[in-house]
Amino acid sequence: MAEPLPGEALEFLSWLSVERGRSVNTIAAYRRDLTGYVAFLRARGLLPATATPAAVEEYVATLVAAGRAPSSVARALVAVRGLHSFLEEEGIGEDPTVDVGRPRVPAGLPKALREDEVARLLASVTGDDAVARRDRAALEVLYSCGLRVSELVGLSLGDVDLDGGLVRAFGKGSKERIVPLGRLASAAVAAWLAPGGRDELVPTRWRRRNDAEAVFLNRRGGRLSRQGAWAVVRRHADAVGLADRLTPHVLRHSCATHMLDHGADIRVVQELLGHASISTTQIYTRVSTERLQQAYEQAHPRAR
Repeated sequence: MAEPLPGEALEFLSWLSVERGRSVNTIAAYRRDLTGYVAFLRARGLLPATATPAAVEEYVATLVAAGRAPSSVARALVAVRGLHSFLEEEGIGEDPTVDVGRPRVPAGLPKALREDEVARLLASVTGDDAVARRDRAALEVLYSCGLRVSELVGLSLGDVDLDGGLVRAFGKGSKERIVPLGRLASAAVAAWLAPGGRDELVPTRWRRRNDAEAVFLNRRGGRLSRQGAWAVVRRHADAVGLADRLTPHVLRHSCATHMLDHGADIRVVQELLGHASISTTQIYTRVSTERLQQAYEQAHPRAR
């Protein structure tokens, strides 16, 4: 019989359930993955709070050696990353998973939203309170700039140029790129940074030094975390019936796909997304080609 999970892991599962509204099945899957991970650590005299990058890498290698499918290994690593990110947010150790590579999972076509679905999502954020302004700005920036969720939450005030309509993002390997900020996204960010927005969430005392420069804050006045950004997307996806399809990365997919649909050069999209290789961007051309084929078959009188 498996040993019970330590208190910090149980707190993480509770947070997933209560704060992020994860389903019973999802919590059960996380519990199974974390039970295996904690047992692995205990056999080596470690706890989640004392885990090292080497231990996490060894754990992943063990799963691969056991014949687990890449998607199964990736899912287990998501649970482990989530646990350690949560613990770091709570001030319990440093995240040992930051530099641990993910197992390669066969790539499928990204499931971009339709343009009307994106419009419905963005219109779903109502109200003028601080949280509504933050959520609206975060969603607009994710779609307008095609940012990764880590790039969104990593934005600092000095990275945003509202006058020039530009954002400085730091991607994989801390590679810097300048991204245009669209008109509607600029307006949403300006409203968030105006009185009654971000300043309403500023704490009396900053918990961490770099939180004071964060563009996006959580309700406690700290820098919005990746999990927090996911929760923002999930909450508004629920409101418009897109919860089963929408993640922050789907907004990034949608940005790229819609630009290509409207004639953007693939090199421009590559630069916008911060892809090191054009081959990574080319997957979006396959999506657009599929849409072209569908439109042709539906509209051309001699297509069938």
